[in-house]
Amino acid sequence: MEGCRCQFWLPKKNRFCANVPLGDSLFCGNHNPRSGQWIPCPVDPSHSVLKDNLQGHVKRCPLLKQVQSLTLQPFYQKGINAGRDENTEDLGHVSSEVKRAAVHGMGLPDFFKLIEKIESVHGLVCKDICDSYKMPEACNMWIKREVDRKLPFQEKHVVQQASILGHLEESGVLKNDAGRKQCDSEGSYDDGKNGVSAVVEFGAGRGYLTQMLADCYGIKKVFLVERKSYKLKADRSLRQKECLILERLRIDIEDLNLNAVESLRGIPYLAIGKHLCGPATDLTLRCCLAEHSSPDNVDSCSGNQNLRGLAIATCCHHLCQWKHYTNKKYLSTLGITKEEFHAITWFTSWAVDADHGSDLPDVTDVQLHLESIERGGECSGDAIGVEDFVRNMKAIERAALGFMCKQIIDMGRLMWIKERGLETRLVRYVPTSISPENHLLIARHANHF
Repeated sequence: MEGCRCQFWLPKKNRFCANVPLGDSLFCGNHNPRSGQWIPCPVDPSHSVLKDNLQGHVKRCPLLKQVQSLTLQPFYQKGINAGRDENTEDLGHVSSEVKRAAVHGMGLPDFFKLIEKIESVHGLVCKDICDSYKMPEACNMWIKREVDRKLPFQEKHVVQQASILGHLEESGVLKNDAGRKQCDSEGSYDDGKNGVSAVVEFGAGRGYLTQMLADCYGIKKVFLVERKSYKLKADRSLRQKECLILERLRIDIEDLNLNAVESLRGIPYLAIGKHLCGPATDLTLRCCLAEHSSPDNVDSCSGNQNLRGLAIATCCHHLCQWKHYTNKKYLSTLGITKEEFHAITWFTSWAVDADHGSDLPDVTDVQLHLESIERGGECSGDAIGVEDFVRNMKAIERAALGFMCKQIIDMGRLMWIKERGLETRLVRYVPTSISPENHLLIARHANHF
């Protein structure tokens, strides 16, 4: 019996793998030791291939046809929203491991200076961020679970989605429930003084934020932008709405020229995104505000005049990259270098390390007692390095520093949007007990109201 099974031992299951071994090997395809040089597939870097087999694999890679089809689309423009960094030659991705190693390699005095700079900058630019939790009446059908039982329901996600839409309603870019009733009864939606007839959800995933928006407010056209393919999507339910047209754009936001989407031209639209990870927020802002069409013009949103407003819940700031960040000028003005930016992005991961079973106090209420931690290490007779110092910090202090860094990054984005003529706010849209990723950028074009 053992000869018919893969001989790879699974310690968690306390047994051998049950798969059939390959040919004369003792192991199955999943556990057979890899030989030769493995390199990322040039068509789809998410998987690897043997270098010797690369030529044949490229011809039959499952994503080949999709990539070829995408490059023929008029809205595909490689790297259009990526940003640029003329001052450095190295534009590669900086991983979290590299960021952590750089911080741990700092001298303790330099580390303390960086922390003091972060506290000073935060106190200077992050004064107007407030708690603002919305639960709009228009979303009652979801809040009270009066929806299709086949749709997934998780209270924490519904609370976040409702608060995002509530802020858009408060800002005037969404109509209340009357708009939905009009859509249901007349098969159309009037994009009047305070209305929009289309929504573009960036990083849409399965599309359930748009599902709530369509159910509760009534939207004529929906565009879901997502680079991955998902099962169990909201598309099935959305396509059943007679008054709604759904278009899913499977493309990286970095390569999307929104002005070239034919079915969106001339239509007032709203841009939304829930938990846009790391640089995806920066890519989305460029995509919507068309910086690439007029890089030297402050009012660069003139290339995309149909944007009425946006609401983006930021997320995963530790993944942010210098090249993609929208407001490097803002950081430079504050004296923050590229290397310090990488450190700041790594610190943001500490905001989600703490126990968020109950709300953390506001970061302004937490004092970082750096000197006392340093003295404690000195008294023990051990030489304190940055890694040891970080280990000795209290969880609440680490979380507070992480939130400070998140807010500094998001305030730079807010200022970048303001420079393009939009009214903008940054709020904490849900308690940390619901999600520690609770920053929401809200903006609207005041000229259209």
